[in-house]
Amino acid sequence: MQFDQLHRRAFITLLAGAAAAWPRAVPAQQPEKLATIGCLVPGTPSSHGQRFAVFVQRLRELGWIEGRTVAVEYRWAEGRSERFAEIAAEFVQRKVDVIVTASTGGVLAAKQATSVIPIVFAVAGDPVGIGLVASLARPGGNVTGLSLQQIETVGKRLELLREVVPGLGRLSVTKGGGTYEKRGQAAAT
Repeated sequence: MQFDQLHRRAFITLLAGAAAAWPRAVPAQQPEKLATIGCLVPGTPSSHGQRFAVFVQRLRELGWIEGRTVAVEYRWAEGRSERFAEIAAEFVQRKVDVIVTASTGGVLAAKQATSVIPIVFAVAGDPVGIGLVASLARPGGNVTGLSLQQIETVGKRLELLREVVPGLGRLSVTKGGGTYEKRGQAAAT
C-alpha cells in the first residue's frame, strides 16, 4: 500500500468516527405542558393569599407540586367585581385546565365565559337558585363546588335538632351579627 492510500483510509476512518460521535440533530423533546389552574380571586394577596396558600399546600399533599406537576395562575380582582368577567375571559383565552374561584360573582362570570372548562367554586350562595348548577346532588354541566347553607334550610335544621335533643328549652342562633333567641321551643327567625 502506498502512503497516500494509508492517509486516505485513515482520513475516511477518522471522518466516519467523527460523524458517529457528532451529536445528531434530533429535534428537542418539547417539555410536557403542565396542567394549569386559573385562580380567580375576589380580593388581594393580603386578603385572600392565605386561603390560596392552604389550597396550594393541599395540592402538594395530593402530589400536585406547583411549578413541577401543575401551574397555578392567580388573578386578583382586588375587590372589584367588574374585573371578574375580564379575568374569566383571560383564563378561557389562555386555555387553563380548570378555573377555581371563591365567590359567587367570580363563578357567575366564569360560567358565562365558558361551558367547557371545569369551574370549581369554594363558596357560592344558593348555586341552584342562581342557576349555577341543576341540583346540589347532581350539579351537571361544568360547574361544581361548595354551597353556603341557605336560610330556607334553617327551619328544617331546627326541627332535626329538636328531634335529636327533645328537651331543648332554649336556643340561640347568630346570623348576620344579630342573635335571636326563642324560649320554650326552637324556632327560626
